[in-house]
Amino acid sequence: MQIKLTEFSHGGGCGCKIAPAILSDLLSKSQAFYPDLLVGRENSDDAAVYRINDHQAIVATTDFFMPIVDDAHDFGRIAATNAISDIYAMGAKPLFALAVVGMPIGKLPVETMKEILKGGESVCVDAGIPVAGGHSIDSPEPIYGLAVIGIVHPEKIKRNDRAMAGDVLILGKPLGIGVLSAALKKGKLSEDGYKEMLRSTTQLNSPGMMLAGMEGVHALTDVTGFGLLGHLLEICRGSNLGAMLDFDSIPAFDEAVAHCRAGIYPGAAERNWTSYGMDVMLELPEWKRRLLCDPQTSGGLLVACKPQSEEEVLDLFRHEGFLHAARVGQLHQGKAIVKVR
Repeated sequence: MQIKLTEFSHGGGCGCKIAPAILSDLLSKSQAFYPDLLVGRENSDDAAVYRINDHQAIVATTDFFMPIVDDAHDFGRIAATNAISDIYAMGAKPLFALAVVGMPIGKLPVETMKEILKGGESVCVDAGIPVAGGHSIDSPEPIYGLAVIGIVHPEKIKRNDRAMAGDVLILGKPLGIGVLSAALKKGKLSEDGYKEMLRSTTQLNSPGMMLAGMEGVHALTDVTGFGLLGHLLEICRGSNLGAMLDFDSIPAFDEAVAHCRAGIYPGAAERNWTSYGMDVMLELPEWKRRLLCDPQTSGGLLVACKPQSEEEVLDLFRHEGFLHAARVGQLHQGKAIVKVR
């Protein structure tokens, strides 16, 4: 009998994340000051950054979740790609990874667990980094991910709170991964839809390393569990800016749009909206709102850059195989509110 990994988990991928409002309450500000901690938890950024000297800073992150797909090897690949993305989102180069593993011993075949780890390691090979160790536990649900260490020049860190008024917003990957995952669980995802989902979630966000060298790029993050609106709001709040999104310019998977219109979407999309909807102004059909709140697993980079750098950024994405990359909006002076037209 074929094992379906998603049957072991109550939620999959970045849809497992704790809702933004609850997470904000859980994370208190640090009372201590560390001058070499350049980016910590107070910034709601993608990774922590600690300066070693004037030329080097260590970037550290961890990301793990429960199965978003049933195939063990694919699950490992998706989870590893998602974890490494946080390093790229800081403009850094990954150095090595540590595996974070929780498996229901006695319920899941050993060969299935091995395939998860092999899938994750295959992505690390593609990223040019070793899995140098890790930690494992016996858990009721399958959990897999990575802690990843990277390096960056302190002056080339791309934070999510340094955007400037007038910056254009560029999104590297289409939206809809959470919707496709929900359709998969309901047995309604087509074979082509699965291939599209896998292609996107296993595409490394390596352009982040090159974006670090562009002076016109002011802020950078990746779109994951809080959806496009949630992660854009983090940029707005950190930079004290408002944003205008053009819905029709936002790339999305065709099958995800069809499923979302038919009422298939993850519950996390509604949890996200409940957490931050008060800071969003839109008059759109519910399916469009849900797509904007859809939790992305291994989603695209979201770039804030000056208008003169737009074509350079888009050319970089396209050269690296991100053919759906597009300008989706612009930042402006004002309250940290996102408007969607």
